[in-house]
Amino acid sequence: MNWTSRREKFRAILDGDRCIHPASVYDPLSVRIADELGFELGMFAGSTASLTVLGAPDVVVLTLSEFAGQALRISRAAALPFMVDADHGYGNALNARRTVEELEMAGVAGLTIEDTLLPAPFGAHDKMQLVSVKEGVGKMRAALSGRQDERLAIIGRTSAMGVTGTADAVTRIKAYEAAGVDAIFLANVTKREQVEAAAAAVKLPLILGNVQPDLADRDWLAAQRVRVCLQGHQPIMAAVQAIHDTMLALKNGTPPNQIKGTASPDYMKRITRDALHQSWTREFLSG
Repeated sequence: MNWTSRREKFRAILDGDRCIHPASVYDPLSVRIADELGFELGMFAGSTASLTVLGAPDVVVLTLSEFAGQALRISRAAALPFMVDADHGYGNALNARRTVEELEMAGVAGLTIEDTLLPAPFGAHDKMQLVSVKEGVGKMRAALSGRQDERLAIIGRTSAMGVTGTADAVTRIKAYEAAGVDAIFLANVTKREQVEAAAAAVKLPLILGNVQPDLADRDWLAAQRVRVCLQGHQPIMAAVQAIHDTMLALKNGTPPNQIKGTASPDYMKRITRDALHQSWTREFLSG
């Protein structure tokens, strides 16, 4: 498949002057819904991948092949560009390079590589740790070397703002910029001063993780060169609750035709592209 146009669209977002909210997507239907609703970008996170593929929390037990496989399923389902959370690259710098190769083939528009020490080492499960700046730079350089399509965005991610402080975060993002990444993803940002410090330190576009309401002013964020700001992953949580409520109602004896909140047959046909499949059936299977 040709992933060029969606990568160019993501590059245009990074090179633009607005801050957008991406849709949290996690499977083929969710990305189609986001595309149909007019979102400009999707976000496939490690946490939602772990929930979707394994039914497990975000403790880095998902494998690269599982993550890349789900990313490919999402890519095939709609033309909406989406970025992914590639965690720590699933290992050291060489693993990060391999991660880029696999995710590029899966059709993603951009991916983050972070400097968190993952998986959590023995005795430190309750406290986030970061690799050294030098190792982080090595991962970024290896990730960039694994890229074949220059339109694919490689994004350096750090949680240093909330772990080691603003000064260390600035040191890290400046080093990652020098290594050649295309954008900076800042997690654990809680203050405007932190965003301002990052914007002053580098010239790259910024991406923020889920922020508190007092930081959610998109005009102000755009002025700080923030081009993407996540809003969390409510869709999959809403889906889980809806499945629970529907199954509970059925178990308790509610007739299926009285279940509330289900998608209509017409909408299910549209979102599954039933007409297209029916046309293929007529064209290729008619006697």
